[in-house]
Amino acid sequence: MIHFWKYQGAGNDFIMIDDRDASFDINDHEKVAFLCHRRFGVGGDGLILIRLKEGYDFEMVYFNADGHIGTMCGNGGRCAVRFAHTLGLFDSKTSFWAADGAHEATLDDQLLVHLKMNPPGDIEVNSDHYFMDTGSPHYVRFENDLENFDCVTEGKAIRHNERFAKEGTNVNFAQVTGDQSLTVRTFERGVEDETYACGTGVTACAIAANIEHNMQSPIQIKVLGGDLAVGFNKVGEKKYSDIILTGPATPVFKAEIKI
Repeated sequence: MIHFWKYQGAGNDFIMIDDRDASFDINDHEKVAFLCHRRFGVGGDGLILIRLKEGYDFEMVYFNADGHIGTMCGNGGRCAVRFAHTLGLFDSKTSFWAADGAHEATLDDQLLVHLKMNPPGDIEVNSDHYFMDTGSPHYVRFENDLENFDCVTEGKAIRHNERFAKEGTNVNFAQVTGDQSLTVRTFERGVEDETYACGTGVTACAIAANIEHNMQSPIQIKVLGGDLAVGFNKVGEKKYSDIILTGPATPVFKAEIKI
């Protein structure tokens, strides 16, 4: 019997499991994929284990919906923080370990999670797009009309093109909607579809908007599932620090399943 919680962050939904006893088999990809399946399982964009980690309040182990361990997930990280708080692992400030290393986060009085993201390394600037790793690889392209844009067709073509077919990439399309605001739509690898939100994706879009449009921090970002914000400090040419992803992380229900 697997006991789990369902959480969502701006519509990005995750199966959360308290695995502090490390009893969950992380190599059972079929089980994870089944649990994430929206027709035959619980359904989710991913699955997250909360485990113990020496020197940190907890470790977040993230799986993509295809059943395989993934890279960093920003919205999943915010949900992990909220879930770990529910488990009594910290009070209002936490440090935890994820696929891309250490992270810090705070939970405010409105139960918004402020998650410190690791800065991207090299930021690739091309004639029509940006490419960077904000914990996961992200392709960013600016568009003029996202409301009538075919995100799935365009995103799938880029994710499976000659450059990205083997390792995959997340694909983001961003539209400037104000001096400090964007709308973003994301096609995620591992899910292989458009998702309602992507935390590392909106982080990449905010940085790209600063480079291309000199958009200043904090940047308000509307996604299909709600509203997020990204703050940052620019410390040099294509160099950033103190990147903070802010948004809600909401418990939906608690249940158990026998498989």
